[in-house]
Amino acid sequence: MTSTETTGRIQREAWPLREPGDLDPLLDEVGSARVVMVGEASHGTSEFYRWRAELTRRLVAEKGFSFVAVEGDWPDCHTVHRSVVGAAGAPEDPREALNAFARWPTWMWANEEVVEFARWLRAHNRGLARQDRVGFHGLDVYNLWDSLRAVLAYVAEHEPDHLPAAREALRCFEPYGESPQSYALASRMVPESCEAEVVALLRDVRAARGGSQSDAGALEERFIAEQNAEVAAGAERYYRAMVSGGAES
Repeated sequence: MTSTETTGRIQREAWPLREPGDLDPLLDEVGSARVVMVGEASHGTSEFYRWRAELTRRLVAEKGFSFVAVEGDWPDCHTVHRSVVGAAGAPEDPREALNAFARWPTWMWANEEVVEFARWLRAHNRGLARQDRVGFHGLDVYNLWDSLRAVLAYVAEHEPDHLPAAREALRCFEPYGESPQSYALASRMVPESCEAEVVALLRDVRAARGGSQSDAGALEERFIAEQNAEVAAGAERYYRAMVSGGAES
């Protein structure tokens, strides 16, 4: 297909976005899908962010989607999640939670468009039963150290038998000064890594059953700890692969 043919096809099949109703064809395409992946052509572009937020609002309100998963770190996004679901002690204004994002690029989520969407989501959730409130979660695995500290805090309070594994995992990474690049390069130069430590930690957290299994609060805390352990294991694997030069990188 020539560039002229490609341009002509785009002109025939594209439709302008001027108002929320212009998204109707996309909502029709979604149908009964349980997962919808929404992207943007560039990070930080206000117009993309506004339309992404509008589409997500409609997916939540009209299609009943139960959570929003974003390209952000789990620990940071969990603070936003607690705000939008109205958790006890969480910021009443999601802006406060978003302003706490500390890892570059903070502007990907700490921006006016996401603040507006998060405020809408909090208002939407206010009319729902707690178990039906729509969450906001991060999928990225870059925030290794915050996730390790979160797991350490959880096991210290709920599963002290697993403290040695948590401390050993954190201790293994200490020489690298919270620098993923330093850890990645070191793991390439010497045949040693922290893989065994984080895998052991993940195994322990998965296997343990601390707290009441009928207590919604306890179950949520356990879920959060497991996700942070998953992040730690995934981040360690990612940083090693990053410098390997092979297909995994």
